[in-house]
Amino acid sequence: MAKKKSLFGVHPGVEMVVKWIDDLPAKTGHSLDEWLKIINRDGPAGEAERRDWLKKEHGFGTNGARWVAERSVGKGGEEDTPQDYLQHAEVYVKEMFAGKKVGLKPIFDALLELGLKQGKDVKACPCKTIVPLYRNHVFAQIKPTTATRIDFGFALRDTKAKGRLIDTGGFAKKDRITHRIPIARVEEIDVEVKKWLQAAYDMDA
Repeated sequence: MAKKKSLFGVHPGVEMVVKWIDDLPAKTGHSLDEWLKIINRDGPAGEAERRDWLKKEHGFGTNGARWVAERSVGKGGEEDTPQDYLQHAEVYVKEMFAGKKVGLKPIFDALLELGLKQGKDVKACPCKTIVPLYRNHVFAQIKPTTATRIDFGFALRDTKAKGRLIDTGGFAKKDRITHRIPIARVEEIDVEVKKWLQAAYDMDA
C-alpha cells in the first residue's frame, strides 16, 4: 500500500540543522559523531558545562554548542533529518488535539486546508504547541489556546485591528504574529477570517 503523503512541510529550522551537520566536518575538522565521542571522552559531565566547554575550548558558536551538548546527553536529534521531522510533525498534531482539545480538531483541519489553499508556496510546519504556516516567512499560525478555542494568528505588521481581529501587541514586540482571531466553531471560519489570511499571505510575497 502506498504511503500517504504528509500534509506538512519540513520546518526551516530542520533544514538549518541538516546543513549545519553536513558542514560540521569542513568547519571544525570533525563530524557530529566524532564530536560526541570527543565530548564524552574529554568534556565535562553536565549539558550546560559541555555547552560552555565547546564554546571556550573549541570555538563553537552558541547554536552549534547547544546542539552538540544536547545530543551528547541524549537529548534532541529527533528532527535531524526531514524524514524524522515529518514523522514527529504528525505526532505533534495528534498530541496537540488529544484529550480536552480533541473537539478542536475539525477547526484545525479546516484552517489547515484553508491555509494551504493560499498558494503552492505555502507549507505547514507543526511544532509541539502551534502549527505555523510559511510562505517566505511565517504569515499565519494555528494555536489551540484553550480546550474550546483556537487562535488563528496573522503576520499583519502594524495593521489597525477592527471587527473580530485582535491586536496581540506583536508588532511592538517585533514578533511575526501581530494579530489573531479567536475561533470556537468551524462556522466561524468566515469571509472575515479568509480576508485577513489573504492579507497576511500577500504581505509575505
